[in-house]
Amino acid sequence: MVSSADQPIRVTGAEAKRVKRDALGIPDRRKHHDRASTRLKSRTKEPGTQQRVYRYRVYPSPAQAEQLEKTFGACRWVYNEGLALRANAWERHKVSVGFAESCRALTGWRQAAETSWLQEVSSTVLQQSLRHLDAAFSRFFKQSARYPKRKKKHHSRDAATYVRTGFRWVENPGRPGTGAVTLAKQSEPLDVRWSRPLPVGVVPVKLSVTRDRAGRFFLSVLVEERIEPLPSVFVPGGRESKAVGIDLGLAALVTLDDGTKVDHPRLLRKYEKELARLQRGLHRKKKGSKNRGKARVRIARLYALIGDVRRDMLDQLTTRLVRENQVLVVEDLAIANLMRTAVGKGRRRKSRLNASISDAAWGELLRQLRYKCAWYGRTLVIVDRFFPSTRRCSCCQAKGPSLDVSVREWTCTECGAAHDRDVNAAQNLREEGMRLYWLVASVLPPGRVPPPVIKASELPEVLLAA
Repeated sequence: MVSSADQPIRVTGAEAKRVKRDALGIPDRRKHHDRASTRLKSRTKEPGTQQRVYRYRVYPSPAQAEQLEKTFGACRWVYNEGLALRANAWERHKVSVGFAESCRALTGWRQAAETSWLQEVSSTVLQQSLRHLDAAFSRFFKQSARYPKRKKKHHSRDAATYVRTGFRWVENPGRPGTGAVTLAKQSEPLDVRWSRPLPVGVVPVKLSVTRDRAGRFFLSVLVEERIEPLPSVFVPGGRESKAVGIDLGLAALVTLDDGTKVDHPRLLRKYEKELARLQRGLHRKKKGSKNRGKARVRIARLYALIGDVRRDMLDQLTTRLVRENQVLVVEDLAIANLMRTAVGKGRRRKSRLNASISDAAWGELLRQLRYKCAWYGRTLVIVDRFFPSTRRCSCCQAKGPSLDVSVREWTCTECGAAHDRDVNAAQNLREEGMRLYWLVASVLPPGRVPPPVIKASELPEVLLAA
């Protein structure tokens, strides 16, 4: 135990202002000296609307690509400099530096002769980089994430965020939902491939320009739109909500309680020989050479192909499940624990298992189910991870012994029913999920619909909120 006397004492008040000004080089506030500082409020969305992101491929001109390259580097530099500033302020002076002080320091960086190149990038974009740093610290203080790390040029994602004052949007009257997007510090609009239109008449709230390792540019557009819920789905011939139990696995990616199975695409295994060939070619290239850079791009393009196919497959699968069912039941998977680093005996088998779990993208599948249920008026029930869905008989509810992963079929010793491992688990999940669903629905006031997500581990809070 650490006594209270050993805890660091935070410096505040006039002394903190002096340290920030003299030791850290953060200028004082020049505007509104007499007005007390107030906490910045995040922008709230309009009532009845949902925030939705549309992603498009962008083909910038050479001049635009060069300016975006500078923007990516400046955002990365400002993030790292802000992180060093806040860490140095606390470690050496026990002074807390927030977003407002970081923005004032950014003004000094832009005016300094050695970092005057920051003026070639929009100040609002750099401020958003500092805001991302502030959000990372907020997650750290809430103990939901680790301490923020420095961004590296060849390891971190190239990204720049433009708020409403950092871009110009002109909708095309001939093609509603599309238009011209001109970013700050650029004179010509971007060449955007409008694969689908934005909501007509809606002005984008925020833009993000990213570049992947394959050199492709993408534009992510955040809008606020009204998403109409889908019509309720009932069991044929009745008024009971249609539900489905979903068991995630590796033999089959998804198994439904009616016996339907969706095959695992196994994209990494499909392209592993090609990946190995390209990796061997990269290893033979001289470090720092242009040929090594070309080999790296070829590997990145293959990984981009794998990611695109996987995302498209998961998007179609989750959309179909949400459209056809009113209640969807899944298991609360501890994916991070399942993918722990393989050590000791059997580490090769464990590493292959980790690769298969990563290739299945269970986390992305569950994430899509969660937000699509919230959009379209469905309910996602997440059963507790310790629920014995696999070894419990779906016919007589008897609980059998633990089953090895290699056991795909088993017979109940109590009633003699033969079970497919995954189908039986999906049926048990559906039954347990509907029990939780009706437990929450029974305490809701008349006319109020169940929440979009019901999680077994958070059920007491859900019941109290009702």
